[in-house]
Amino acid sequence: MAEHRELSIDEDEGVITLRIGRAERRNAMGRAFFEELPEAARDIRARNPRVVIVRGSADGGFSAGFDTAELEQLTQMTTREFVHYEDAASGGFAAVRNLPCPTVAAIDGPAVGGGLALAMACDIRLASPAALFIAAFVKIGLSIGELGSSYALARAIGPGRAAELAFTGRPLPAAEALEWGLVSAVHDDVHAASRAMAEQIGANSPVGIHISKLALIHNQEIHSYAAARDLENRGQAILTETEDTREAIDAFAQKRAPRFRGA
Repeated sequence: MAEHRELSIDEDEGVITLRIGRAERRNAMGRAFFEELPEAARDIRARNPRVVIVRGSADGGFSAGFDTAELEQLTQMTTREFVHYEDAASGGFAAVRNLPCPTVAAIDGPAVGGGLALAMACDIRLASPAALFIAAFVKIGLSIGELGSSYALARAIGPGRAAELAFTGRPLPAAEALEWGLVSAVHDDVHAASRAMAEQIGANSPVGIHISKLALIHNQEIHSYAAARDLENRGQAILTETEDTREAIDAFAQKRAPRFRGA
């Protein structure tokens, strides 16, 4: 795996933990971060993990979003340069969203702006009581149309609530985020909870999980029930030909736990 300055990647028994760097800057995201994120996603994909946990580099925070120390650089860019910068930055978030394995965001503290966008790029979000979600883009003269936020947020909590967060920029505490469906659960020890969930997911068929993830992601972008059904049917047909499915059927018949190999 390549070395990264703004990110760190650890692997333990098929679970990769991706840590957002620079605790001294509240895990803020600067140009180096946006350059490294797609590289990190490629590194992770090559390792073929069962699950990826995304978290801050230190307890007590997720990410403060865009590094305001670099704001002046944005104002000096031409429109063409800024569009290129945005494309590159959002590409890293898309790469995380499109990882073939499940991703779990462990949010222990503020997830602001780009931090919120990264959490939304993950499949599952778990929070600690200290978690705080802020779509802060309007606070610095930008819009919710950033890093996939407008797409993901409206689908997670509905367009009305997404509009409230986008237009006010107000903080959403963990309890309210749970009520709204932005997070799946709130845990005192969110990192232990995310590891336990990763192990629960990892006990299942890797190929079944992979096809399930493809169905969930692609069917968010399909507006036809018939098309969604066809996608599901193809996925199930593929899975019936895998060794894992045959192993699951044999294990069920023999009343034992299945031994999945991801094949």
